[in-house]
Amino acid sequence: MAPSDDLRALPRFADSWSYAYLEHVIIERDEHGIVLIDGNGKTPVPCAGINLLLFGPGVSVTHAAMSLLIENGVLVAWTGEDAVRCYAFGHSKARNARNLYYQATLWANPQTRFQVAVRLYNMRFPDPVPPHVSMAQLRAMEGRRVRQVYESWAEKTGVQWAGRNYSVESWNHADPVNRALSVANSCLYGLCHAAILAGGFSPALGFVHLGNMLSFVYDVADLYKTEFSIPIAFQIGAQNPPELERIVRMTCRQAFYQSRLLGRVIPDIRSALGMDRKNPIAEDSADAPLVLWDPEQGECPSAQNYDPELMAQGEQKPQPPPPPNPEQPTENPS
Repeated sequence: MAPSDDLRALPRFADSWSYAYLEHVIIERDEHGIVLIDGNGKTPVPCAGINLLLFGPGVSVTHAAMSLLIENGVLVAWTGEDAVRCYAFGHSKARNARNLYYQATLWANPQTRFQVAVRLYNMRFPDPVPPHVSMAQLRAMEGRRVRQVYESWAEKTGVQWAGRNYSVESWNHADPVNRALSVANSCLYGLCHAAILAGGFSPALGFVHLGNMLSFVYDVADLYKTEFSIPIAFQIGAQNPPELERIVRMTCRQAFYQSRLLGRVIPDIRSALGMDRKNPIAEDSADAPLVLWDPEQGECPSAQNYDPELMAQGEQKPQPPPPPNPEQPTENPS
């Protein structure tokens, strides 16, 4: 693939979401792209062809390569094996923060927060949620739904299911299905965490869950547990293989890839938050000018001196902020 003339003009999530998971490779810069080095040789990768890179165990990346990736708007996540955990995240400071503002606005208003919570629950149920339902009623409906799914898969796999029960302190004493469920859910959390950050949202501002830095991750992951975590856990837990945790992780990775789950998460988030595709606030552009907030004027240009004397002398005339230069990051004058 030939490099784009403007390497910052990456495909939008709604158009094409491409990602790659890497492990046990050395990543170096090669002109306008990066090169992956392993025992099989060198593989060139143009920056314009990737939205998200997931770095697994054994990845070594040079400063020059990392700088190029960030400058070109490529999102980078340091993850556990098979991308099942998200430890850290890196992205350009020029990325648009509007999705985060939009999420925070909905979260801070009790009425819109409840509306989003209802939509999140509604996306889990096969039938629409009745009008005027309360959160307590939604929790009860969700509890019945999940219990029925557990019982259905227990019957299909012949597992004696006594309910969800496990303890981190006594991991090996848990039954195989409960251990498999914990591992599968962890895989799902890692993928959803990476997607949430990649979309410019906050993993902490949950609408159903509260009080944890991953609250929104749990909100989003709950959309997919009955599709992925529960079936995988019961099928593998019923067999109780010697390397149960490893097999669950590998099976989750394959299932996520085959279903293109990573590409589904952001559209589902947008739907839950009520983001119409024509709403400009929902687009995550890499060209985000730095401005100053004003409660009356809305936004004011940055990189200006607002001393009244200088303004009166005409020495400082606020101008619209220039678009970010791909070769030089935007500076914060303060």
